[in-house]
Amino acid sequence: MIKSMTGFGRCQAVVNGREITVEIKSVNHRYFEFLCRTPRSYGFLDDKLKSYVNSRVSRGKIDVFVSIGASDEIPAEVTVNHQLVSGYLNAFKELSDTYGITNDASVVAVTRFPDVLTVHKPIEDEEQITTDVLQVAQTAMDSFVDMREAEGEKMKDDILSRANTIISIVNEIEKRSPQTVSEYESRLLERIKQTLAENDIDLDEQRVLTEVAIFADKVAVAEETVRLKSHFEQLSEFLEYTEPVGRKIDFIIQEMNREANTIGSKVQDAVLAHKVVDIKSEIEKIREQVQNIE
Repeated sequence: MIKSMTGFGRCQAVVNGREITVEIKSVNHRYFEFLCRTPRSYGFLDDKLKSYVNSRVSRGKIDVFVSIGASDEIPAEVTVNHQLVSGYLNAFKELSDTYGITNDASVVAVTRFPDVLTVHKPIEDEEQITTDVLQVAQTAMDSFVDMREAEGEKMKDDILSRANTIISIVNEIEKRSPQTVSEYESRLLERIKQTLAENDIDLDEQRVLTEVAIFADKVAVAEETVRLKSHFEQLSEFLEYTEPVGRKIDFIIQEMNREANTIGSKVQDAVLAHKVVDIKSEIEKIREQVQNIE
C-alpha cells in the first residue's frame, strides 16, 4: 500500500503519573528530515524518537512535538534560603524605622523575591521516561501512519484513473496512426496527379510508394506506444507494493514523459497532436501526485 508523505497523529496520555503529549506531522520532502521539539531538560529523547520514527517512515519532513508534565509520584523538594529571607526582613525593618513607612511585608511578598525559594527536582530515570514517551509516541505514530495510508489510497485511485485515461488515448493513437499514412498517400497521389496532368508526365508509382514508406517510417509511433503501455504496467505494479516506491514511480513518470514527447515530435496529424497534449497533461497531473508519495 502506498503512503502519502502528508500526515498527522497525536496522543495524550498519563503514564506513571506524568501527562505526556506527542504530536507528529509531516509534509513531502525528497529525503527523510526530522525535527524534534522536546522540553529543555529532556533533550535525550531526540535521538530515540528519531530512530523510532525513521523505523516507520522512510521519507518526508517530519516534525515531532513532545510535552511532559511533572510526575505526581515524585514529590519536588522546596527549600528556603533563610539567610536571604533574614536579610530582606532586616532591610524592610530598616526602611520602616528610617522613613516611617508601614512594614507590611507578608510571606507571599517575600517569596516573590529572587532565590528565596529553590525547587529541587529529584534525578529522573531517563530510561523510564524514554519508555513512557515512546509508548505514547507509538499510539500517535499509528494514527499518523493510518492517515498517510488513507491519503495514499486516494492518490492511488486518482493515479490509476488518469493512467486508464492515458491508455485509452494511446489506443486511439495506435488506431489513428495507420490512417494518417493512408491519408498522406491519398493527398500525395492527388497532388502528383494534378502536377503531372498539368505537365503531361507519366506517374512513377514506385517513387510514390517510396515517399509513402519514408513518411510511414517517420511518423511510426508503435514502439513508443508499446513502451508507454509497459511503463503503465510497471506503475500499476508499484502501486501495489508495501515498501516505499515514490522515487521509483517518479523515475517511471520521467520515462512516460519522454515517450510522450517522442510521439509528439513524430505525429504529423492535428488530431494526434491534440491527443498527445492530453497525454502529457495527464502525465503531469500524475507527476504532481507522485511528488507526495513516500
